[in-house]
Amino acid sequence: MNDSNRGREPLTCARAVIGGLIAAAILSAITPVVAAPAAGVAPADTVFDHGFIYTVDPQNSVRQAIAIRGGTIVYVGTNEGVRAYVGQHTKLVDLHGRMVMPGIIDAHNHAIFAGQELNGCDLHYAQLTIPQMQHAIQACLDKTRSQEPNTYLRVWNWYQEAMQPAGVRVTKGDLDVLKTRRPIIVQSSFGHTTLANSRAIALAGITRDTPDPRAGHIDRDASGAPTGTFDDAAQTLIDKAIPPLTARDIRDAAKAALAAFRQQGETAFMLQIATRADIQAFATLRKDGLLTARAYMAPDISPNAMVGDPQVPVRHILALKAEFDTGAIGPEPNLWVRNAGELFQDGVQQVPAESASLLSPYFVNKGTKAKPDWVPGTWSGPAPYTPAKPFERILLALANAGIEPEVHAIGDRAIRHTLNAYAYVRQHLHGRDVRLEIAHAEIVAPSDIPRFKELNVIPDMAFQWAKPGPDSLDTSQPYIGMARSNRQEPEGYFDQIGVPVAQGSDWPVDPLETWFDLQVLVTREGDWQFWKHLGPKYQGRFGTVPLVPLKDGIRFLTINGAYALHSEKSIGSLEKGKLADLIVLDRNLFKTPVDRIEDTKVLLTMVGGKTVYRAAPF
Repeated sequence: MNDSNRGREPLTCARAVIGGLIAAAILSAITPVVAAPAAGVAPADTVFDHGFIYTVDPQNSVRQAIAIRGGTIVYVGTNEGVRAYVGQHTKLVDLHGRMVMPGIIDAHNHAIFAGQELNGCDLHYAQLTIPQMQHAIQACLDKTRSQEPNTYLRVWNWYQEAMQPAGVRVTKGDLDVLKTRRPIIVQSSFGHTTLANSRAIALAGITRDTPDPRAGHIDRDASGAPTGTFDDAAQTLIDKAIPPLTARDIRDAAKAALAAFRQQGETAFMLQIATRADIQAFATLRKDGLLTARAYMAPDISPNAMVGDPQVPVRHILALKAEFDTGAIGPEPNLWVRNAGELFQDGVQQVPAESASLLSPYFVNKGTKAKPDWVPGTWSGPAPYTPAKPFERILLALANAGIEPEVHAIGDRAIRHTLNAYAYVRQHLHGRDVRLEIAHAEIVAPSDIPRFKELNVIPDMAFQWAKPGPDSLDTSQPYIGMARSNRQEPEGYFDQIGVPVAQGSDWPVDPLETWFDLQVLVTREGDWQFWKHLGPKYQGRFGTVPLVPLKDGIRFLTINGAYALHSEKSIGSLEKGKLADLIVLDRNLFKTPVDRIEDTKVLLTMVGGKTVYRAAPF
């Protein structure tokens, strides 16, 4: 997980009503047609016509109509041609020119965490001073007084990099003054830092003598005592003391996440760091007919397991596959257990973490705040978390077992380390088709960009990060230097050479806002109106990476994600013989100003020919 948030105001009631009225115009056109189908052609269940059907086939063809039978697309073509598929019980939807495209495929998110946040104490990615942060957390405590004194309060979406004033650091003492006896843990939005109060630290048994774990860091004061912040794997030291969620808690989180997916038009997703309980929750929802998106599970492999016997995690994932995997893809949403992720090789480059593994040092300010003098320091971040030989062994063992790995690598050193290991894997696979992924790939050395294509490595990336904001400018740019900052988030470079970038929203690290993702991807600009009170530096384009054309950006969201999930033969484009996973939009993206793409609304989401979401009031 990484960091980039934008802090947007909720949609106005007026905009929501407009979306509903547009939905009504489309969906009220669903009427049974009594004409008999053409001889020799079985009637379709549903026909959409008079639309802008953006197929995302190899030619990015645009058609007028589409017919669906038994959850599968049986025709894509003209209004006249689709009439052959209209029968007595066919539902005919006149799109009135509206855009239809494949459903969104999210190759990397943390849906269970996101669902918990939707149901819990949420700081909403806000810019906060310490007193404002304390006030928000106290409000959560006051609403849950019945849980005193021993129930943990877990606080989500702390936008650590946007704390005001810039550079302020929060410690356990800032939580200890709150009116409660409860243990409190605060999760940073980028997922790599947890802040805990003294009670939570004591319950976890953490003292000044507790050593840093592999791939983690305990922040300490001058005396060696923990300050309250725990980075990367050190977060598990705090988490282990928290009573586990119940099965019902996890199912509720999964249901909340699925509802958000439906509204955003997401029809398939990959859950990173999936536990057995997480997988069980989605399997139960599927059994109950409540799974409304294709669910791909990627169980985690701990840092310690990465350097041990590689067959131990392989057997674990294969056992989960045997228990839960639903087999061949069909119209009904499938549940797959055929991946491993997110296999961490570093952390994040933003201060105060500075845990991305870099090829050359971070910069330090040898001047003053008023007159800075940024020069290379001595810290290049940690070494990649898994040494080369064990890393090669575990990746090859996974690939040989048919388990496709996804590695978290953000810094250029961690990325090169991963590409080197993937080169080893490719040499020993002898041409077998195994999808290899790198999550995030934020800072890539220029010489390593072509290696993604040479090794057929798929970068899945969170597009919201490619914009000006506190995370990219304040807590990153001066510390990594302008040269690295300018080429950060290299989606455009990948696109130019034909590397199939997939969307990995990383939700809840970023808000689940698919259309803002797309807008940032094609503009590399943020929400200037939100940040303008902090000064003009947040206006305009981020970095010098080439822009991604809209047509390619749509492929990132659809067919490229299907390819990453090894499902491109079944989903990701609207072609005859593929499954009917599609969405209807309230506007044509190609006729929308690029700075208004974020306003797009999904009017209908369909998975396997079944409508799983209709915009209100339907």
